[in-house]
Amino acid sequence: MNTSKLVAAIPPGGRAALCRLCCLGLCHFDLARMACTAIALIVSLLAGCAALPEGVVRNASQARTDVADSSLAQLAAAALPDGDAAMSGLRLLPSGAQAFEVRVALMRAAEKCIDAQYYIVADDLSGRQFLRELRDAAARGVRVRLLVDDLFAGGENELLAGLAAHANVEVRLFNPLPMRQGGLYSRVLWSLHEAAHINRRMHNKLFIADNSFAIVGGRNIANEYFDRSQPANFIDLDTLVAGPAVQELSDSFDAYWNGPLSYPIEDIATVRSEPSSARARFTALMRGTSNFQFAAAGSHDARGREAAGAQLLHGGIALQPARVRVVADAVERVGLATVDTSSRVGAVMNANLELFKSARAEVLVVSPYVVPMPRMTEALQQAGRAGARVSVVTNSLATTDEPLAHFGYARHRAALLKMGVALYELMPERKTAHAANDDGHLGSLGRLHAKLAVVDRRWFYVGSMNMDRRSAHCNTELGLVAESPALAGELADLIHREHMSTSFSVSEADGATSLRWRVSREGRATVFETEPDSSWGQLLWGTVLAWWIGEEWL
Repeated sequence: MNTSKLVAAIPPGGRAALCRLCCLGLCHFDLARMACTAIALIVSLLAGCAALPEGVVRNASQARTDVADSSLAQLAAAALPDGDAAMSGLRLLPSGAQAFEVRVALMRAAEKCIDAQYYIVADDLSGRQFLRELRDAAARGVRVRLLVDDLFAGGENELLAGLAAHANVEVRLFNPLPMRQGGLYSRVLWSLHEAAHINRRMHNKLFIADNSFAIVGGRNIANEYFDRSQPANFIDLDTLVAGPAVQELSDSFDAYWNGPLSYPIEDIATVRSEPSSARARFTALMRGTSNFQFAAAGSHDARGREAAGAQLLHGGIALQPARVRVVADAVERVGLATVDTSSRVGAVMNANLELFKSARAEVLVVSPYVVPMPRMTEALQQAGRAGARVSVVTNSLATTDEPLAHFGYARHRAALLKMGVALYELMPERKTAHAANDDGHLGSLGRLHAKLAVVDRRWFYVGSMNMDRRSAHCNTELGLVAESPALAGELADLIHREHMSTSFSVSEADGATSLRWRVSREGRATVFETEPDSSWGQLLWGTVLAWWIGEEWL
């Protein structure tokens, strides 16, 4: 059976739905078991019950603590407040271009170790520049550990194995699919006999340099997360961290790295070769990839400050002091493949729900995918009863990259509005991301990907978790809950200025059960009676799918 031809015949929207249904949707174990029993029998016979190797040797290692004499450790210490060892230092990174620049600056400055943990490291310009910077750091003697979730890594096996063949580098894949060959859809199809297990993914995003600085947020390593893609880029946010929170983040990384679901790339790569050949192939794959160039001197962020990457290069970084709590889902959560975990909520979601319930004045939630579960609804209701104004910003149907998740959210819109929640859905606007696009060509479509929450302009959350049932019940997530009126206010202003002002305001139509989408521009209001920038085919397809797909599958 030629699965690649079958997949090619499916329209792009259907492929996204197939992927989410097959490998991102089997959250409820009982449903997964019933849905996959017949398929698994056929797949097992055809695929020969693809299985992962046994007896894999995983050499345990921990974050290095002998870093006090490194330049990054000294830089971090100088940026932290005196007299309070419990305080960390933070810097918000809303600009995609500057967020990549900070990563490169840290990789070039590292002297001891680099630990990176990502859901996606793409084989594109950003991914290749990132991997080459890791290779170059390793060549200077820096220990490099890279942990990548396996779901989307199938096409990068050769690239990752080539990196791992270099001295001082280790690469591991998390929770690999049993089928190691083929594209994403065929790998998922031929791994369905392990559906309840492969459905649980490591969604964490974490970068640590010299155990002194860390980056936490929503960005994976791919062009669309750093304003370098056409036709669409993700609107996202990371946080640069220094201080005691970094060691907690390193502890979380170590737990995943040394766990039984992290497989050395050498043991499961589809193509195996001698280290010298693998290194040569890595070098060959890098040909044609331009070297990363920092922005021109004097570049500044949206608040008029010198860009964080430039500050790191110049030997000084401005951070805001904050009390930070690291919230991380336990890696053991992924191993519960034979347990119905639909009623279990991970530590990161729990931290957010408790934060919402503490609100007294305002709750701002930003998430690309919002599929509320009862506990989330209850937390928002409690905030509203306490007098807090609750606002949720998410994607519209026209901007989302996950239509199924949007239709799951659409079921709850009317109920959320009746609770008093203000709903905002991002408008589909194209923006010029680079000077190179100033020749009249259309810029990239903005798609919301940031995962944020601000409470009472005093506390905020930044991390990898979406406000949906997949993040609550299936994936592992990572984030920070911080207390800092200065940063919480900065983030709240950013949400109001950059997100709400470019979104449709959703409301109930007067005297009807339907909804309206309102946008104001230059003093003029426009009201839509149906989903803006949508077709009847999209709405029909979504209505049919929403009728029979359970929310645990989204």
